[in-house]
Amino acid sequence: MLKEFKAFAMRGNVVDLAVGVIIGGAFGKIVGSLIDDVITPLLLKPALEAANLSHLDQLTAFGTVKYGVFLSSVINFVIVAFILFLIIKGMNAAQKKEEAKPAAPAPTPDDIKLLTEIRDLLKK
Repeated sequence: MLKEFKAFAMRGNVVDLAVGVIIGGAFGKIVGSLIDDVITPLLLKPALEAANLSHLDQLTAFGTVKYGVFLSSVINFVIVAFILFLIIKGMNAAQKKEEAKPAAPAPTPDDIKLLTEIRDLLKK
């Protein structure tokens, strides 16, 4: 049973998935910081100043609905979705370039070449 588990855990797909999850988590933290610390304050600064607030968490409606945090999450989702769109678009373009390359014609076999020469000599 231990050997089967080791074989399962070391399969390429499982390892690739683990690497993807780890990279995704790190990428999520980077994007989260970009959104929370750079983009959201720039985009929502007028709303925060109009409400006399200093932080996005304080942006609420009716005292309990934290729509500032919601707006931050929406912006985060849009940026992540756009980046994934660009990555997939680039991968699709690379695949199309590979498919667009015409295959080299197969070399004519020697027996066909010989028969072609014989045919041409007989015509003469």
